Amino acid sequence: MKGVIHPFILHNDDLCDARDRRLAPGQVGALAGWGVFSTIRVFDGVLFAFERHFARMQHDARLLRVPFPAGPDVMLSRLEKLIRANQAWNATLRVVVIRNQGGIWQGPGLERPFDLIALTAPVNEWGQSVKLGVVPHGRHAASRFAGAKMLSWCHNLVLYEEAHERGLDEVILLNERGEVSECTSANIFAEYGDEVWTPPLDSGCLPGVTRDILLHELHPEGVRVLEKPMTLADLEAADEVFITSTTRNLLPVAEIEGLRVNRKPGARLKLDAALNAYIESYVAARRTPQMARG
Repeated sequence: MKGVIHPFILHNDDLCDARDRRLAPGQVGALAGWGVFSTIRVFDGVLFAFERHFARMQHDARLLRVPFPAGPDVMLSRLEKLIRANQAWNATLRVVVIRNQGGIWQGPGLERPFDLIALTAPVNEWGQSVKLGVVPHGRHAASRFAGAKMLSWCHNLVLYEEAHERGLDEVILLNERGEVSECTSANIFAEYGDEVWTPPLDSGCLPGVTRDILLHELHPEGVRVLEKPMTLADLEAADEVFITSTTRNLLPVAEIEGLRVNRKPGARLKLDAALNAYIESYVAARRTPQMARG
C-alpha cells in the first residue's frame, strides 16, 4: 500500500517493530532535523549504487557536523539485515543518520553521538510522465548548505504537498538568479538534439546519484550530457524535458505550468536504455543466491 512502510525498521544494531517508540524527545536531531539521509533503490536484495549514497551522506554529515559511521561496510551489513527481515527484495530503502547530542535541549542518558535508522517501503508508482509547477526562490544557490540532503526537509514536503493540491506532480525550484535548480526530490534535464543539459551544482541543486551516473557513467552513442545553467526559456526550447531520481529513473515531463513543452524523445530513450543496462550489470555483480528473491 502506498505510504505504508514495511513491518520492521533498523535502529542502530536492532531490528524493531515499526510501531515501537524508539526515539527520545531529547535527541537534538529529532527536535531540530539535525541529520542526513538518503533513499536507495533495492533490486533483488542489492542496494543499488550504495557506495555513492554513502559517500554523499558522509560528505553532507561533515558539512552539517553530524557524527557519522566510520565506513560503509557496517552500515551496509545492517541495511542488508533489514532487507532480509522485511523480505524487501525489490523495494525502496530510506536510511537516516540523526545527531543525538548538542544544544541546550539535549536529553539525559544519550551516550551515542548518533542513531542509525532505516526503513523500507514498496516502490512508488510514479506514472508515465509528470506535470510540473514553478516556484521562484525555491533554492538559495549561494547558501553554504545548498545541495546538502539534510533531515530538515519540511520545506520540500510543503511545496510537494501544495503541488499535489493543485493537480501537479512536482515543482521546478528556481534559485535567486531565476535559474532552474531542481525539483523538491528530483533533478531536471533538458534535451536538445544529441545534447542533454542539467543545471550545475552551483545552481543550488542536490548532487543526485542518478544525475551523477548520467553525467559520468553512461555514454550512449551520439549523446552528450552536460552541466549548463538553464532558464525556463531553455526548458521551453528543449526537444524534451525529464526528471531523474533514485526511484523514478528517467521520467518525461508532460506539462510545465505556464510553458509550452515539447515531447520529442530521442536522447532520453538512449540514456534510459543505458541506465537500465548499468543497473542490471551492477546488480548482477553483487547479487547472491540468498539475496535474490521475488
